[in-house]
Amino acid sequence: MISSYLGLMRESPVHLTYILETKEPVELGDFVAQFVAIGNEFERFVKEQHKDLAGDASFFVKEVRKGSTIVDMIPAMAVVAPFIANADQVMIVEDFVRRWGRRLSALINDQIKDAPTTPQEFKDFSKAVTAIARDPKATSRLEAAVFEDGKRKVRYSFEFTTSEARAAEKVIEHRQHELEKPAQDLHERVLMVFTRSDVHSASLGKPSGEKVMIEEISDKSISLTYGSDLAERKLKHEIREADENVYKKGFIVDVHTKVVRGKPVAYAVTHVHDVIDIEEN
Repeated sequence: MISSYLGLMRESPVHLTYILETKEPVELGDFVAQFVAIGNEFERFVKEQHKDLAGDASFFVKEVRKGSTIVDMIPAMAVVAPFIANADQVMIVEDFVRRWGRRLSALINDQIKDAPTTPQEFKDFSKAVTAIARDPKATSRLEAAVFEDGKRKVRYSFEFTTSEARAAEKVIEHRQHELEKPAQDLHERVLMVFTRSDVHSASLGKPSGEKVMIEEISDKSISLTYGSDLAERKLKHEIREADENVYKKGFIVDVHTKVVRGKPVAYAVTHVHDVIDIEEN
């Protein structure tokens, strides 16, 4: 089996070549991470554009050459699915390198179109640029190459430098931070009831130590924060000084709901419209 693989690799018409030139030695983890990133992105590309080949969306390393760090890789489809026409194999790998270039360029230039959007994509592209960004003068180049009449021909390549890698890192870091920030949804005139109260004051936007339930939004008790001084004064008055137990009251409020991964994690009350008595069952 191994010998047949090697034979097919030698005969493969298309190679994906990665060329890394650095001024200083590259940390091993950063070096390997680049190939993980390329492999993951190729897998995404194949699943999106060539679903019938999704099971073969990986690479074999054919050769690591001397001089600059030069790694020749063979797409698995060329080894385990040699029935795919050579022209199609070349087109797939060339399209992938073009996509790789577009996505990295979008990060380098802080553009939205063609840029990664998911946490895993940002993680992979961060791996792809780290080794270059850490070197004072490095370049990275990915090539789609073919062998025709015994000669190697580059069909398409994309290269980026240390300064471009550092620009991409900043954009990736910023967009990862934006993804991690809780989203906020505004809900107006919803019924809120306390499930845990605290007589002490809290700074605006900070957890109050109280928990409330708003059934229109979630069936769970969630932490309460105050989005305005007036809202805090009204609610604290009911907690500290009202004659009735605060747990027997309902509050008609406007709240911003902080959402993480689609789930409410905190309410920020901005306005209290009314206080009503809740009948006991």
